[in-house]
Amino acid sequence: MIAKPPFRERFLLWRNAWLMSPKFQRTSMRLPLLRRVAQGHAASMFGIITGFVYTKTLTAAVDLGIIARLASAPAGTADLAASAGLDLPAASRLLAAAAAIDLVEPLEGDRWTLGQRGAALAGNAGALAMIEHHKIFYDDLADPVALLRRGRGGGKLAAFWSYAEAAGRDEPASAADPATDAYSALMAASQPMVAEQMLDAHDFGRHRKLLDVGGGHGAFLAEVAARHPGLALALFDLPPVAEAARAVLDSRGLAHVEAHGGSFRDDPLPTGADLVTLVRILHDHDDAVVAALLAKVHAALPVGGTLLIAEPMAGTKGAEAMGDAYFGLYLWAMGSGRPRTFKAYVALLESVGFHHIREVETALPMVTRMVLARK
Repeated sequence: MIAKPPFRERFLLWRNAWLMSPKFQRTSMRLPLLRRVAQGHAASMFGIITGFVYTKTLTAAVDLGIIARLASAPAGTADLAASAGLDLPAASRLLAAAAAIDLVEPLEGDRWTLGQRGAALAGNAGALAMIEHHKIFYDDLADPVALLRRGRGGGKLAAFWSYAEAAGRDEPASAADPATDAYSALMAASQPMVAEQMLDAHDFGRHRKLLDVGGGHGAFLAEVAARHPGLALALFDLPPVAEAARAVLDSRGLAHVEAHGGSFRDDPLPTGADLVTLVRILHDHDDAVVAALLAKVHAALPVGGTLLIAEPMAGTKGAEAMGDAYFGLYLWAMGSGRPRTFKAYVALLESVGFHHIREVETALPMVTRMVLARK
């Protein structure tokens, strides 16, 4: 006797059969209530189908200086065309496309200003850095079937992340490695927004000393120092990165911040801190590497010490696509890591001895979520 499929499976198959039916689709457009639902789903699907075009419209508006130009003052179509190196028909077509996605907004007299999205973007250095960085990812996504079939990594994004791979080599990347410099610049540009979320959600002032693992050039610690000048600070990163961080920190008047060089794959972490932060570090690595790093953090902390994990996570309410759709494919192309849920982090943390694990709410969970755990 063949067992019946579970109720949920039977329901989904029934639902999908109806949704695939041309007769149901025609009927739904004739009934007011169903028509509204159908129109919403159609708009969402069209957004998925055409999303790449919107992204490229955004990229063109940024690369051609239109967003930056309009951030200073309104400008006419002819002036924008001349500064962008476009003829008038091409500029008009781009501006119309940008207006449709609220990057720019028309004014009287064939003039333009920023739209709401464009205005929010113009003041966000992190978002602008990500737009530039994503050109590499989109090259890999040009043929998503090939990307998936060749296995993880192997494309342009994986080559960019030679910084991350350096931790697994016998010799780390040189201080002049372009990938290292590009990575650190990207993190520095995007870090302030993440730092603001973290500093607003957790009282760092209750701690004595903070160690930021994978701290790059110290962008996060600089934000912490500005908010909590009495907190002792230290970072740990690859030797050439830590060396560069020392110079950057000194130039910013942060000579008191310690910069420790080493690989968290191969070396123990510095001790003496009662708070360790992992800011956008763990989702870049596979489970075995993450578990080993968490064990090292546990060993470095005193009894009662705190670990703070901050990064985007899978299963984020209202931003579900950000987890498995965006980060899932991004990390596949990168060749390392995976998006994880809060529950997945709880399991990893408990496996190495952490307890009192809880999530701390942030204002923008799609940007970063925070997990606190105690030794």
